[in-house]
Amino acid sequence: MVRFETSLGAFTLELDAEKAPVSVENFLSYVDDGFFDGLIFHRVIPGFMIQGGGMLPDMSQKENKAPIQNEATNGLKNDRGTIAMARTSDINSATSQFFINLSDNDFLNHAPGNYGYAVFGRVVDGLDTIDRIAKERTGRRKGHDDVPVTDIVITSATRVEAGK
Repeated sequence: MVRFETSLGAFTLELDAEKAPVSVENFLSYVDDGFFDGLIFHRVIPGFMIQGGGMLPDMSQKENKAPIQNEATNGLKNDRGTIAMARTSDINSATSQFFINLSDNDFLNHAPGNYGYAVFGRVVDGLDTIDRIAKERTGRRKGHDDVPVTDIVITSATRVEAGK
């Protein structure tokens, strides 16, 4: 379990190391390094998803680790409240960026002709915080669309025990 504290509230994730071992190990390595602290949610699209894990408030990208293998074939679905690895058009390009689904996004799931995006956990507490982030006004900043006008900063991301 990982607890995120943000400038708009907190949320807790339960990670599925059984079905997404590579993604979970990768994500926890960033958590343990304190990598996410001080980053922002840099892409917010109401009804779709919120994305973070790679950009500083000045919209520069924080240097990350090597890309990982895509685990989109693990059977987990991009449903509301799940967390998945963000990537480029290269199937195996995920590093530190992640997104949280605001609705059931079936078109992001693995299917014939669509490799998909690897889900590796879900929000178990604080979905109201996720919805609050999704309601923030967005605009264009430094070549990026859908950027919150007011920075939504991740103040900390730490491992926690279940029930805490």
